[in-house]
Amino acid sequence: MYPQGPSAYDRAITVFSPDGRLFQVEYAREAVKRGTPAVGITYDKGILLAVDKNVATPLIVPKSIEKIFQIDEHIAVATSGLVADARRLIEDARVMAQRNRIAYNEPISVAKITKQICDVKQAYTQYGGARPFGTALLIAGLNKEPHLFETDPSGAFTEYTATSIGMGKRDVEKVFEERYKEGMGRKEAMDLALIGLNSVSEGKLKKENIDMIIIESKQKFKKITTGEIGEALNGLKKELEVKRKKTKEEEGEK
Repeated sequence: MYPQGPSAYDRAITVFSPDGRLFQVEYAREAVKRGTPAVGITYDKGILLAVDKNVATPLIVPKSIEKIFQIDEHIAVATSGLVADARRLIEDARVMAQRNRIAYNEPISVAKITKQICDVKQAYTQYGGARPFGTALLIAGLNKEPHLFETDPSGAFTEYTATSIGMGKRDVEKVFEERYKEGMGRKEAMDLALIGLNSVSEGKLKKENIDMIIIESKQKFKKITTGEIGEALNGLKKELEVKRKKTKEEEGEK
């Protein structure tokens, strides 16, 4: 007798269903989809990561929620899904980066550290007695040019010029597909990141709830201040108001 129904194949990570699926990996992807949105955008001088921490109550101290982590002076990671799982991978990544500096006296490449992190992720989909990591990572870094990789709980990874993970991923990507331009400046990238986060936000974006970092060849890892984020949000609000007035005027003329 062979087991019947999906439940017969989701009890162990090492068991494939008849149609070639690993249900535990798919459940881990669902955990990522429920996570707060994070975006990454490459621009002319570097790369940007931004996260909406989506603080549900004013009793929470926003600074206590960390979703963007520095790995090295030229690499950062944004997470979505189970943050506790992500922290374990972050610690591994920091050790990998330091080992590379000690062994080769040079910073690790973004592609290499992505592959090593994904090797760890993949191992947890292949052996019994463990579960997959319920987190997706955006790995952003700068070697000679900016790189942005998205990793999956299965251990797969893909390089993008701009992408999103977490809640509303596809909606944010549609915004990026329409508005992203190669060679855009830092300000344009910041504005686009906020527009993307705003498109899936449950309420109005608050500067205190947004974390944003940039990595450039001259500055390396730098956190964008709350004041700068506030100025960018105010600028976007004014632009939206102008566009609304224009559309109303056009509709009135018709």
